[in-house]
Amino acid sequence: MQSLLQLIHRHKSGESVGIYSICSAHPWVLESALRFARERGTHVLIEATSNQVNQFGGYTGMKPADFRNRVWEIADLIGFPREKIWLGGDHLGPNAWQDQPAEEAMTLAETLIYDYVAAGFRKIHLDCSMSCADDPVPLTDDIVAKRAARLCLAAEQSWQINGGEKPVYVIGTEVPVPGGTTEDVVDEMQVTTPVSAASTLKIHRAEWVKAHLAHVWPRVIALVVQPGVEFGNHQIEHYQPEKAYSLSQYIATQPNIVYEAHSTDYQTPQTYRNLVRDHFAILKVGPALTFALREGLFALDKLDREWNGESEAVHLSETLEQVMCNQPEYWRSYYKGNAHEQYLDRQYSLSDRIRYYWANSEVESAVEKLLSNLRRRPLPLSMISQYLPEQAKAINAGSLAYDDPKLWVMDKIRQILRDYAEACEAGGIAL
Repeated sequence: MQSLLQLIHRHKSGESVGIYSICSAHPWVLESALRFARERGTHVLIEATSNQVNQFGGYTGMKPADFRNRVWEIADLIGFPREKIWLGGDHLGPNAWQDQPAEEAMTLAETLIYDYVAAGFRKIHLDCSMSCADDPVPLTDDIVAKRAARLCLAAEQSWQINGGEKPVYVIGTEVPVPGGTTEDVVDEMQVTTPVSAASTLKIHRAEWVKAHLAHVWPRVIALVVQPGVEFGNHQIEHYQPEKAYSLSQYIATQPNIVYEAHSTDYQTPQTYRNLVRDHFAILKVGPALTFALREGLFALDKLDREWNGESEAVHLSETLEQVMCNQPEYWRSYYKGNAHEQYLDRQYSLSDRIRYYWANSEVESAVEKLLSNLRRRPLPLSMISQYLPEQAKAINAGSLAYDDPKLWVMDKIRQILRDYAEACEAGGIAL
């Protein structure tokens, strides 16, 4: 992925540039991201996770090539060039098979990595930090690095067989498990120490050499660390630059490598600029985008009920609540407390477990009926302003279509993307 390598080189040369990574499979989020990148004339980085997309379909039902095709189909539909799309794989490793013995899980992970690269994913996060059924807890750094090198070899073999641009790699895992933290309250984050970051790089580099991958090491572009950002169900831990100062200074001395920051959702615009300045040049965002999607759809739900009346309304939020209660596997271990507290979490948690339910057929049908209801009887601007004030202003100014409620929701998603883009694009320069 030569263009992404060039971006990293620009950052290491002193430009305050970075890239934000879209971690979502929702088609409205993907379309919003692609439309936004088209407007700004930039590339877009979109990533899938190992439990979301894998050789067995993951929880989305998509294999790597399926996910790629979904992104490409949306891009083709809106006229966004495929060559400006960077695809990445996040937390690729044995995560989805932790209940199996390590060797079996790693064999499955090798196939996972191979398929991602074969499908055109070129930014590969190698994550072998999780213990499998017959592993010690926690794993030693040596075991994690050795397994990461093994998966890097699988990725290189896939590239050599399938062709295309060379993959680039991200290592390190000082973040919550894929899917988000299970904690109800976020305690103060412990920022990764420079000693820990240096040790991770040293151990991994040594394993690359042992695996005859020394020539690949220059394509390791980022290290995942904890800069002190996280969010729980209703609490946000904000970035404090002074606490990450020594960590930032350390990576500045390392050629070709920046930091990748996970769970940057819900931070402030200034925080994103500070993170990029401090060499956290890859910023991951996911739940904040589907949180905005949910806010927009819930606003449409309220408008539908008031405008069309309770008897004609779709009652989307109630449909979602029923589906989530009937299928609790995606939220049960995350939302604690009494029945009412769990209800509030299901509806409003920052971790946004609702994102796992939008593809449910009953929910999809409700969304389509909701849009149909509001298109059939266009809303007055005064009511739109009550629930979607920013979008009402844009409609009034003529910059947002009045006749398509879906675009109002997508505009809320764009507001999140704008904060990231303005932090990552130095002086407005297109990436």
